[in-house]
Amino acid sequence: MLNSAGKLIYGLCFLLVVCVNNAMAEVIHSERSLYRNILVEDNGDLRCLKFNVKSTKTRQSCLLKSQPQQLVFNYTKQLLTGLLVNPEPKHILIIGLGGGTMSNTLHQLLPDSYIDNVEIDESVIKVARQYFGFLENDQIKTYSQDGRVFVKRALLKKQEYDWIILDAFNGDYIPEHLMTKEYLEETKRLLSPQGILTANTFSSSQLYRYESATYKAVFGDYYQVSNPDNSNRIILARNSGLDENLYKELAAAEQSESITQLAIKLLAIGVEVKQLYKNIKSTATHQDWPDDSPVLTDQFSPANLLNIDVD
Repeated sequence: MLNSAGKLIYGLCFLLVVCVNNAMAEVIHSERSLYRNILVEDNGDLRCLKFNVKSTKTRQSCLLKSQPQQLVFNYTKQLLTGLLVNPEPKHILIIGLGGGTMSNTLHQLLPDSYIDNVEIDESVIKVARQYFGFLENDQIKTYSQDGRVFVKRALLKKQEYDWIILDAFNGDYIPEHLMTKEYLEETKRLLSPQGILTANTFSSSQLYRYESATYKAVFGDYYQVSNPDNSNRIILARNSGLDENLYKELAAAEQSESITQLAIKLLAIGVEVKQLYKNIKSTATHQDWPDDSPVLTDQFSPANLLNIDVD
């Protein structure tokens, strides 16, 4: 354990590293959109999209210019645990575009699937196309809409998705109306009978227990995916509820020596399937928030007040 002086020295060293890295980065694009500041930075082979000038937490997407198919962030790798539960989703919805790296990755892994991307900020879509090689074609569509509005309209059209990815997360903020019980219920209704939802979300703030309770109120028990090296967690829920037999199969697969086709595909983009298996926990056996935690609703969603880091 570090004492106070040690923590201070560590913090100063970390700050120095961040400052040096920021000083080395070259801003190749910047603009103020209707919603946010947008920056694209190059730092050697690394290109990153940021939504905040000062904070490194607000990196939305990064890619290696020499290997754009490789995933950079741990959370994007952890989102792919969805493929362990539903390996062949035909229709995918992604809410929150960033640089479009998740959409590109899923198209690479699932070339026959259809992907709808939803992003409220047209400037982000433009930047993804221009600087991050965001691919669009007859199977990959982009909609410049609020995520909740899109879901409501999709329900009216009786659309259905096998996999919904919620990633409207900028590192320290998720729009409050995309976190409530009512919104999750609407989103769940868009899922096919065996469909899954993965959400990139908080792991260390006071909001954690509220958000956890809200997902459980809608989906029942679910899977949580996280590792000690990542400040994010991924919530993985099934429309049909958590299947303990499936969870046992996932646990057994972690010990398996067999190399599946999925494992080979994921390894090509820098993702180790065994590590994904190890990071999955069922809330049926690993619930880490109090049973009496409040649920977020359209009438009660103080997300910004609760989003304060806790030790």
